Amino acid sequence: MNDFGVHDVDVVVIGAGQAGLSAAYHLRRTGLEPDRDFVVLDHASRPGGAWQFRWPSLTYGKVHGMHALPGKELTAADPARPSSEVIGGYFADYEETFDLRVHRPVDVTAVREGEGGRLLVETSEGTYATRALINATGTWDRPFWPRYQGQETFRGRQLHTANYPGPQEFAGQRVVVVGGGASGTQHLMEIAEVAAETTWVTRREPVWREGPFGEEQGRAAVALVEDRVRRGLPPQSVVSVTGLPLSDAIRDARERGILDRKPMFDRITPTGVAWDDGRTVDADVILWATGFRAAVDHLAPLRLREPGGGIRVEGTRAVKDERVHLVGYGPSASTIGANRAGRAAVTDIRRLLARTPEPVGA
Repeated sequence: MNDFGVHDVDVVVIGAGQAGLSAAYHLRRTGLEPDRDFVVLDHASRPGGAWQFRWPSLTYGKVHGMHALPGKELTAADPARPSSEVIGGYFADYEETFDLRVHRPVDVTAVREGEGGRLLVETSEGTYATRALINATGTWDRPFWPRYQGQETFRGRQLHTANYPGPQEFAGQRVVVVGGGASGTQHLMEIAEVAAETTWVTRREPVWREGPFGEEQGRAAVALVEDRVRRGLPPQSVVSVTGLPLSDAIRDARERGILDRKPMFDRITPTGVAWDDGRTVDADVILWATGFRAAVDHLAPLRLREPGGGIRVEGTRAVKDERVHLVGYGPSASTIGANRAGRAAVTDIRRLLARTPEPVGA
């Protein structure tokens, strides 16, 4: 800590989900010491990243493509246990195994320009002056709620995937599920087993993917997301360009009429939803499975956003500020992508630290 009560470190990592833990692991491997050379800040009260907030019915066996963190496999996991428990426990063990010393719960309120080429990271436990920043805040804290005419008049319940409690709470109710991604289809298939009636609406026709999804297809999908980020546009999820895999469960749901998609409604009424062609559906619940946006508002003082609304990134580095790296953002939002991004960010940051030595007297 310097004479002004500010903690001096080389690197601050914001977020201790998959991307943040991967970055911390690689910082440690290159010889940096936690709490001396770098610090990991996480706003949650316990380990687990966004996984700890997943709904109880999302068991580990239903998780698509969970990739192990670097240096430690996730083994002997019970597929019937909630993913929040399995992955939360795995992350906790990972932090302890590699002695990452995550600070929590810590809220980061702003990152702004400091003196001597440092960034000031303002947090609920004080201010850090850092030479480089790894932002690994993900999207879970920014659920996207679309706005529709009449939304405030609906007399039923509206909720988002972010606070989805599992299917039992919808027993005997009429439920409209909005959204054509993996979460929307999972919610719909669960709820349909207990609800009085379900209606599925999406903005676009869902894209179903048959056959294997190999490395070549994966690279092509990531390249599409990466192109948006390079152009300074808000990132889309990788799954938005890969389509949804046609599993046996989805085939069965389609045959039973559960996944009978309707186009997006035009307005919300006090008792349900309506289309301009005169169709209406009565509902007790509207469940918005409409995705999330990148949680980067704390970076606003650095003015990193482009006119298109996103932060332009090359690899993991923010184009407007080489000290700032975004991991788990855009093309690195998958679990394997987050691992690779953590390693790439640390490699780049080590070059930056070597090129810009500490000021004399620091």
